[in-house]
Amino acid sequence: MRPEELRPETKRNLDGVTIHPKQTNDELIDRLADAVYDDEELSDNERFMIKESESNIKEGRIRSMREIMKDMGDDASLLFLDE
Repeated sequence: MRPEELRPETKRNLDGVTIHPKQTNDELIDRLADAVYDDEELSDNERFMIKESESNIKEGRIRSMREIMKDMGDDASLLFLDE
């Protein structure tokens, strides 16, 4: 892949995540594609935690980030959540 085939904004984005300056676009794109796919199976503990989380959501035992931040008096961050 030739660099001139990339849009300038795409090239800037890729430049921001390169590991080293001599890394080729092909190596970078391959690394990013590999990072998206997780081929490891979930552990028994991870499966348990997911089921427990799903149950908490279903039973309404959750609080929004907004509620938690409000309780903590973090009004400045509440403005960030509105963006």
